[in-house]
Amino acid sequence: AVVSTQSTGKEFGEEALASMEMPKKEQERVMKLTGELFKGAGTTLYRGYVDDPRNTDNAWMETVVVNFHDTQDLFSKFKLKAGDDAGAVSWISIDSSIKLYANHRSFIEAAVAHNKAHW
Repeated sequence: AVVSTQSTGKEFGEEALASMEMPKKEQERVMKLTGELFKGAGTTLYRGYVDDPRNTDNAWMETVVVNFHDTQDLFSKFKLKAGDDAGAVSWISIDSSIKLYANHRSFIEAAVAHNKAHW
């Protein structure tokens, strides 16, 4: 299945850069940069059910986890700011002791394994 890189970039802009609050020219600049970052084919690491405490018998969370590896240091051009419905955003260093919401740890483990990284 294909993940839309355009919607991925748009979502990143809205959630992590507060692009909806930016002047039109700045929005265009951000969209261009996110387009560069997300133009390559990301690798789908997971697609499906998410173990989330808000799940019920009749409604549940599903997600798609895609790895986009930034080999050109494009992320350094972004100043993160929570937007849309995000509470807070920041770049952090992580290690295997990190506590994450629901089963998000398994998504990080998949990215670590995919990139043959160590944490």
